[in-house]
Amino acid sequence: MPRMDHTTLGATGESISRIGFGGMPLSIQGRPSEEQARRTINAAIDAGIDFIDTADVYCIDDSDIGHNERLIASTVRERADRDRIRIATKAGMRRPNGAWTSDGSPRHIREACEASLRALGVEQIFLYQFHVPDPAVPFEESVEAFAQLQRDGKIRYVGLSNVSLEQLDVARGIVAIESVQNRLNPYFRESIDVARGCAERNVTFLAYSPVGGGRLAKKLPQFDVLQRIAKARDASVHAVVLAWVRQQSPSVVPIPGASKPEHAIDSAKSVDVALSVNEMAAIDDAEFSRD
Repeated sequence: MPRMDHTTLGATGESISRIGFGGMPLSIQGRPSEEQARRTINAAIDAGIDFIDTADVYCIDDSDIGHNERLIASTVRERADRDRIRIATKAGMRRPNGAWTSDGSPRHIREACEASLRALGVEQIFLYQFHVPDPAVPFEESVEAFAQLQRDGKIRYVGLSNVSLEQLDVARGIVAIESVQNRLNPYFRESIDVARGCAERNVTFLAYSPVGGGRLAKKLPQFDVLQRIAKARDASVHAVVLAWVRQQSPSVVPIPGASKPEHAIDSAKSVDVALSVNEMAAIDDAEFSRD
């Protein structure tokens, strides 16, 4: 087994790898073949990653709900080390005709949980995350639905996604929150304060799109500051960016996606990259144009 640093999920005492794996690219528009997707998941696990993030809506549209959950679960189920793999999923969105819409109603969350339990083939979801606050539903009502699912034994731990520190604190008044999953990368830095606030609250910060996702991830090699550091570190530009994200706060666990095995392996190797104060500052000060 390759070397992999571990951290604790929130206040749970549960160990998870310091780099996770985001399943979304394997199931949305433009997804790879199922065979390639399975090889990618296995490559991530073989490289030391034992925390996988998915969602019911990682799919093409509402007729395809649960695709990513089923794919990941069926791949992990075939492994001898399956019991050590932690799978987190989410509820609170729908995919009508391929669109992304929020639905934080308690009824939808309950129904989505039952569907995810079936898709994952488990009796209890390890970490169940509220995907995004719904402006049409009081935030507290949505969070209470997760609290009830936990009391019912359907889910072990509760997490939030796409939230502010204020919303985190409101939710923590209802149920123990072990993780917050927000976007964080050099192009989008609006959640750095949330990541640092999570550390103060002993909450794990799961950084999604840590290398920018899609088009923006492909742009990263264009930035001289990243090329310079990558050359000095004998690492890929993407591994350098993952290190920058991880070092924003002790609470941070990046969850990069991948659709090819070699990209999953490179992400796992990024755990060995530790940037200096000067290297962190150089990336902090650089301008990352999204054009």
